[in-house]
Amino acid sequence: MQRFNFPVIQPDPALEELRAELQAFLREEREAGNFRPEPECWMASSDPEFSKKMGKRGWIGLTWSSQYGGHDKTALERYIVTEETLRAGAPVGAHWIADRQHAPMLIEHGTEEQKRDILPRIAAGECYFAIGLSEPGAGSDLANVKTKAEKVEGGWKINGQKIWSSGAHISHYMVAILRTSPADGRNRHVGLSQIMIDLSLPGVTIKPITDLSGDAHFNEVYFEDVIVPDDCLLGEEGGGWKQVTGELAMERSGPERFLSSYITLETALHQLQGKLGSDSQARLGKLIANLRTLRGMSWGIANLLHQGVSPETEAALVKDLGNRLENDLTLQVRALLNDLPEDEWSDEMRRILNIGILRSPPNTLRGGTTEVMRGITARQLGLR
Repeated sequence: MQRFNFPVIQPDPALEELRAELQAFLREEREAGNFRPEPECWMASSDPEFSKKMGKRGWIGLTWSSQYGGHDKTALERYIVTEETLRAGAPVGAHWIADRQHAPMLIEHGTEEQKRDILPRIAAGECYFAIGLSEPGAGSDLANVKTKAEKVEGGWKINGQKIWSSGAHISHYMVAILRTSPADGRNRHVGLSQIMIDLSLPGVTIKPITDLSGDAHFNEVYFEDVIVPDDCLLGEEGGGWKQVTGELAMERSGPERFLSSYITLETALHQLQGKLGSDSQARLGKLIANLRTLRGMSWGIANLLHQGVSPETEAALVKDLGNRLENDLTLQVRALLNDLPEDEWSDEMRRILNIGILRSPPNTLRGGTTEVMRGITARQLGLR
């Protein structure tokens, strides 16, 4: 039976200097009225102007080479940036996905022309990507995708539909997993490829999906005879399944898996200081203990990424535990506020709590359902 690996990271003064710089910037932006904090900010709160400010300060594209607009920094420094922007509830949704997973994919599989054209624009906070994985009838069963890419002269012709593509309505590109050849019997992982699609091309239609909170950051994306050039195939034809599992490790491992609702807790604590009963103090202590544990695990994954390791199973475990904490955190904050008469709640507290409640249901779905995460963990433990 294999064991999990969450290496401990020793304190580093340089990282704390970066943290202090970020905190000062975020505080100034909030006090200037340039953003209002929100839970789930990396998914549902997008502000291209804020992304450009982040890019100008060198906080996007930290880990890739300066020859492509990056900053030659470590995965640990990038972790500090993501952690602090999540804690602040800042509007980072526009650039988040491109910075997190598609820029590293382009670095590994893109052409030199694509790297020199697209990566500097991502790092500047000016170019955004959407994820093209889920389809109607193929959510958790990702290998059952039906959208096809047919080889034609000079490129690929794409037909089909993707769904739940966050930010597609403001994105310039999508990286989609598509069927480029038939499955091999019951082995449906064969014949899948990843292709980068310019969302401004003829034949692409994007339709927003409005959720319970009134947000429309999810989208349906339709492809009708969309032609992309040959060089938009990322990696090997038929190698998409292996590539996408590495991509999902990036998607599942970050602090967004347990800090998306943190701003709800922080806002409530300002209201509740000195007013909690003993039962509520115990409830709060449990929440904070869980947060500290998950933070340590997530930091460990950042260290593995820094070492060049792809921690798919550790990432699945953090996502599973983080999902449970995220949903529980919002409910527990609601319970903690029972210690405070409702007429003493600030307008900001009401706003943030309402947003958190309405945005929390997708936590257990995006990036893989709880059942899928537990299946990955069970295989690591030799239980299936």
